[in-house]
Amino acid sequence: MTNALTLDGSPLTIAQVVRVAREHAVVSMTPQTVERMIGSRRRLLATVADGKPYYGINTGFGSLSQTRIDDDALTGLQLNLIRSHASGVGEILPECVVRATMIALAGSLSRGLSGVRPILVETIVALLNARITPEVPEIGSVGASGDLAPLSHIALTMLGEGHCLHNGVQSSSANALRAASITPLSLEAKEGLALINGTHLMAGRGALVIHDCTRAFKIALGSTALAMDANKTTHRFLDARVHDARKHAGAAAVARRLRLLLDGSEIAHSHSVDDPRVQDPYSFRCAPGVLGSAHDLLDYARAAIEAELGAVTDNPLVFEGNENLADIVSAGNFHGMPIALPLDTLALAISHAAGIAERRLFHMLSVFDKETGLKPFLSPYPGLHSGYMIVQYAAAAACNELIGLCTPATVSNIPTCAEMEDYNSFGPRAVAKADRAVSLLRHVVAAELLCSVQALEMHRPLRSGAGVESIAAIVRDVIPPLDADRPPATDLRTLDSRIAEGAFDEACAS
Repeated sequence: MTNALTLDGSPLTIAQVVRVAREHAVVSMTPQTVERMIGSRRRLLATVADGKPYYGINTGFGSLSQTRIDDDALTGLQLNLIRSHASGVGEILPECVVRATMIALAGSLSRGLSGVRPILVETIVALLNARITPEVPEIGSVGASGDLAPLSHIALTMLGEGHCLHNGVQSSSANALRAASITPLSLEAKEGLALINGTHLMAGRGALVIHDCTRAFKIALGSTALAMDANKTTHRFLDARVHDARKHAGAAAVARRLRLLLDGSEIAHSHSVDDPRVQDPYSFRCAPGVLGSAHDLLDYARAAIEAELGAVTDNPLVFEGNENLADIVSAGNFHGMPIALPLDTLALAISHAAGIAERRLFHMLSVFDKETGLKPFLSPYPGLHSGYMIVQYAAAAACNELIGLCTPATVSNIPTCAEMEDYNSFGPRAVAKADRAVSLLRHVVAAELLCSVQALEMHRPLRSGAGVESIAAIVRDVIPPLDADRPPATDLRTLDSRIAEGAFDEACAS
């Protein structure tokens, strides 16, 4: 089955997370994965039988870690942990985000360093395949001791408690599990902690954000090329020698992509001689440098998420020791900073990609450069019809919100757990900001596409490059030309959806 995913302990890919989260790919485990987890669990139990304290296994949690728990209370300890930590507030996370979190959690546990039984992963897999999605409030994790609150809400459904969506319909978890013939999980030593002590919300949602941002960024390059010919700019600043001289890979890659999209443009040739303009505005001429820098930050964030999707972020970790025993190591793999910081920077990259597009849009609509040959606001009858005047306002409003989203979540530390957890990442806020930033980027790019195609057609019968014309044709498949004022909101919403769905992917492929 091409849309299936088998957990074998290897790193998950962003594409796999997307398939499970949004396309409901069927998930399974290999026999080798099951055996690896059984071995880890056996070593853990053999080791803790010595009666010594081991964090989270036979002790309390956080600042209560010095409290030793009696052996006959260890099951209750894990159940109490889940119930007490399910303290999220705010809006319920989208179903795809929760499913992405679940598959990231399953992937981490399946690597056999958490010391839990295979039934934990099998239960997560069963929920995913039955389309049972726990209700998880968005706010509650500080992104350091794992995504405790959101993961606890997921664990509640595994226990047959709390609420969920079953095939998109709200249900009690108990009823949903019963309908799907899934036995509620009974936790044993360490297993509650293993379910909630990782970065899986940040990693899962981050994978979706990287996927969406990559898609939006590619069409942002397409809209840049469209705007260049719509405004009759030169292509000279895309010269490969210029970017070789600057030595930045991202800028060179962006310039190369723009050259390919614009290759064969008749519009560029039409004003290559006797054009009185010596240079174009920065929003065109410096687009490779600005967008190339954003491109590099996106690569940085992608690499961090890809690493996390192959990680084990539980605590403590269970390694092989001597004589079939475990070497149990308490550390800090649950801390979110390795992905929180890259996700914070992603908002910066997105803000500049959107900001420079809005400036090109302003240039196009204001027509202060008469050499573009465009009408004010691309109106068919300037004055009587306002054309796309207010489209730029909407893009400006989106850019203003992006400015606020660029305030880092990671630099504002608030200690928790009686100062035991004294430096937190707040990665869930970073990924939520990045998610919102991507949606705003789509809004701005949709605005530039809408206007650029209208402007491009004012230069007919001249044609742009084949890549640009392919993008313009996709726009025209769903948006008619503007021959009289109409509400642009519907057109913008349509283009936004088409970007999100991947309608431009092939045309913008690198």
